[in-house]
Amino acid sequence: MPVIAIDVTRRERYADGVEFGDTGAYERIDGSLTFAVDPLHEANATIVDLKLAPRDADGRVRFTADLTVLTPVDPSRGNRGLLLELPNRGRRGVVGMFNRSGPRPADGVDIPPGDGFLFRHGFTVASIGWQWDVPPSDTLIGLQAPETSIDGEPVRGQVVVEMRPNVTETTRLLANRIHRPYPAADTAEEGAVLFVRDYEDGADTVIERSQWRFAQEVDGRVEPSDLHIHLQSGFRPGKIYNVVYTTEGAPVVGAGLLALRDAAAFLREDAPPNPCAGGFERTYGYGISQTGRMLRHFLHLGLNIDERGRRVFDGLLPHVAGGRRGEFNHRFAQPSAQSPPGFGQLFPFASSPTTDPFSGERAGLLDRLRERDAVPKVVYTNTSAEYWRGDGSLVHVDPSGDRDLDPDPDTRTYHFAGTQHTPGALPQGRESANEGARGRYGFNTVDYSPLLRAALINLHNWVASDVEPPPDRHPRIDDETAVDRGAVLRAVSALPEQALPDPERLPVIRTVDLGPRAAASIGRYPVEEGESYPSYVSAVDEDGNEVAGIGLPDITVPVATHLGWNLRDPETGAPEQLMSMSGSTRFFAATRKDRDAAGDPRESIEERYADRNDYVARVEAAASSLVADCYLLAEDAELVVSNAVARFDVAIDE
Repeated sequence: MPVIAIDVTRRERYADGVEFGDTGAYERIDGSLTFAVDPLHEANATIVDLKLAPRDADGRVRFTADLTVLTPVDPSRGNRGLLLELPNRGRRGVVGMFNRSGPRPADGVDIPPGDGFLFRHGFTVASIGWQWDVPPSDTLIGLQAPETSIDGEPVRGQVVVEMRPNVTETTRLLANRIHRPYPAADTAEEGAVLFVRDYEDGADTVIERSQWRFAQEVDGRVEPSDLHIHLQSGFRPGKIYNVVYTTEGAPVVGAGLLALRDAAAFLREDAPPNPCAGGFERTYGYGISQTGRMLRHFLHLGLNIDERGRRVFDGLLPHVAGGRRGEFNHRFAQPSAQSPPGFGQLFPFASSPTTDPFSGERAGLLDRLRERDAVPKVVYTNTSAEYWRGDGSLVHVDPSGDRDLDPDPDTRTYHFAGTQHTPGALPQGRESANEGARGRYGFNTVDYSPLLRAALINLHNWVASDVEPPPDRHPRIDDETAVDRGAVLRAVSALPEQALPDPERLPVIRTVDLGPRAAASIGRYPVEEGESYPSYVSAVDEDGNEVAGIGLPDITVPVATHLGWNLRDPETGAPEQLMSMSGSTRFFAATRKDRDAAGDPRESIEERYADRNDYVARVEAAASSLVADCYLLAEDAELVVSNAVARFDVAIDE
């Protein structure tokens, strides 16, 4: 068993011992797991550089990961299912998302129970640290990855770091956001290069080496630093910078993938030292955004089999992952990186085999697991934002762009129509904590969390009771609901004061050449980008609302146009570019008079609905239809209705 020890640092009643329906009270367990894995075992063969890590007396590689578990005090009252979360950037978030507990607590440690959804349904919920570059913190959970060496010396090599400033600044950490950086091996390295481009798919311009250095400003002085970069003229908001340099010290980044697999296998066991008495009959994995992409990577590497040859996960729920993977298993990988072209954007994109139109390679994400009969049930859920960033449709459209893919029997693919990367809410805001930028328009207000809750329960019923989930719902080529982004931009251009992104600067996924050692997962930077893969989004109706996917009443009985994209506010630079995660909501005029005054082509609220009661009745009917089709839980119908009515009230008051 790869888990050789558990260190429990905290064990106490959760949420003051409150009872959650038939499941009863929960307890919280915090601690860490110590792993010892065989670097020569077939089950670990796809983990890059694992063989270069130090070994213990038994020839195994050791590492540790933080762990949090919320489990019923009386296991017999649970549903015997474990939901294991990959925390996004070290932040425990699964309970907040499914239980709708609101903004993450400031201390990052408390886990408010919200409405208790996961607990009422009897899930044990666990979070496992997996990310080596999470900064040391009492509020985050991460992984202490093993370091590599060659002939007793730390590994050196090339790394690229992307920086996207939203304000003018002269000093930047050599990392995505505030994660742990790869230090510069030589702060005077002449071969290091700093590039700048105007937009994501734009051409690079080299900034002269004399204009920047590895340094930081301290008390008004510029001092050498192997963890920072200083640009004399300042990093400009809206620009995209990439610095390529030599670093020293390479953690086994892929150990995080093994932590996910082996933590799930350990918690499933009905034996000490598992702190969850009785183990579990079913195990599910959940990841959102960055960690949803990691679950896709996990599948592609065929890791759903442990060292004993046993299947680990019965079901996976990768949420808002789009069609990409990520920096989770190559030398000098940065799991926190989101958009730089590299290993995370390589073919294949879909679960079933397709043929790459550029290389001729034929492959699918599930190939390795299908060969070993270890495929879990998988439910992919995406919002409109993943389609607008260029990769969402690659999950279900052939990479040639000519046809839809046939449904995969082991997966479901759902598009949440008219939504942004994270659930929307009222009051409507424009400041993005995730992106650090401001939106030109108010953010998308559609709360899709009820659809995600239904997806989880459908996955559980699929695994536990062999009840097939409802069919795929997403844009399709064959019924003309999958269209190019330009068609949608033209359709919404008549909205009042609607600015549009530059069509030539919309993000796309391209082929990448990572150099002669790419097969060994060692990249050459900057990568050479080539042909672009197709990108489709949902077609829209006369209001600008999407017609494909699962539409909540906000979309089918609208009081606004809900877009999966937004523009950067001019104050944060590059106003012609899309924000990477945020959508927008443009409310209808309340009256015909207001509509005429604004020059708004969309019907007003008073022209659409007789009164508030009429609107409520239509929303209730729309919610009932979703329940009948199993895309919404009956218990959440009232929530969906109240959400839509709240937006109606805002629209009337606008």
